[in-house]
Amino acid sequence: MDYDTMREFADSWALLAMAVFFVGVIVFAFRPGSRQAADRAAQIPLKDD
Repeated sequence: MDYDTMREFADSWALLAMAVFFVGVIVFAFRPGSRQAADRAAQIPLKDD
């Protein structure tokens, strides 16, 4: 692959893939029930085993 081909791929499909990944992360973070899971995970370092 030469530079121009890689640049064209990065400008189109890679950008689309990153945008889809970003939207997926946002949906995952704001899904119903995620607050309780995040609160439980935040308390892990504070637990005395």
